[in-house]
Amino acid sequence: MFVEIMSSILSTTNHNRDAVGLTYVYPVLSRRAGGLSIGINFNTNNACNWRCLYCQVPDLKLGSAPELDFQVLEQELRGFLADVLQGDFFERYGVAENNRIIKDIAMSGNGEPTSVKDFAAAVELIGQIATEFGVFKRSKFVLITNGSLMHHARVQAGLKVLHDYGGEVWFKFDSATDGGRKTLNNAEQSAQKALENLQICAEICSTKLQICLITTPDPLFMQHEQRMLLGMLKAIRESIHIQELLIYTIARPSLQPEASLISKCSEQVMNDFADTARGLGYQVSVSF
Repeated sequence: MFVEIMSSILSTTNHNRDAVGLTYVYPVLSRRAGGLSIGINFNTNNACNWRCLYCQVPDLKLGSAPELDFQVLEQELRGFLADVLQGDFFERYGVAENNRIIKDIAMSGNGEPTSVKDFAAAVELIGQIATEFGVFKRSKFVLITNGSLMHHARVQAGLKVLHDYGGEVWFKFDSATDGGRKTLNNAEQSAQKALENLQICAEICSTKLQICLITTPDPLFMQHEQRMLLGMLKAIRESIHIQELLIYTIARPSLQPEASLISKCSEQVMNDFADTARGLGYQVSVSF
């Protein structure tokens, strides 16, 4: 079924979930992906079980994703892929020639995507449609997650489906300390539990770690956090298979109350962190 798509201009600094006027599907020109990323937003209620200081979601609230309307998701994804692959989407949205490629379909959005009740069925539906349109295996199938729910059987079932479609997980890991996770992510789950969940995830599906480095008013706190994180990365390297580290910083203003207290991490600090991680044996990508 045809879905009418609205028009505007896309850029790497505009990740508006309503850019094309759809409920679940939205386009992003991604710094990290290097082209068009088709986002899938299960958390249409702006609810998440974390509240990261750098989060750009407006009116973020504590909670999980609402019931998923599979019919709407299917209609929107089919219509959007038809517009991109067979229509004039790139022209209407002013996308440069070098970015006119679908780099990935990413389950991300306005909260923790694995909190949706029928996660495995949703992954299967997206995988089926994208395969039908010939998107896979030319493009990636990605889950962007804070990893906090990996110990649940229903989430593991979804990871297995993602693996079957050749997909990968981008697992958020900003801090190796309980205090840092509470401060940076407003996460109650311990660093040890995060490690256990990372182990579960990596054993089921190809996994990359995404690390957001920021600057706060307390430089000693951040220096300590980075030292502890590098120490944990060393331990992870010895026991868990991680495909790559994705290191990035703030690209767009935070919409959280602490927004004025944080800022972009310097390129020097990010490069130093990345070089140390490479010395531990990791493949590392850095997005400024």
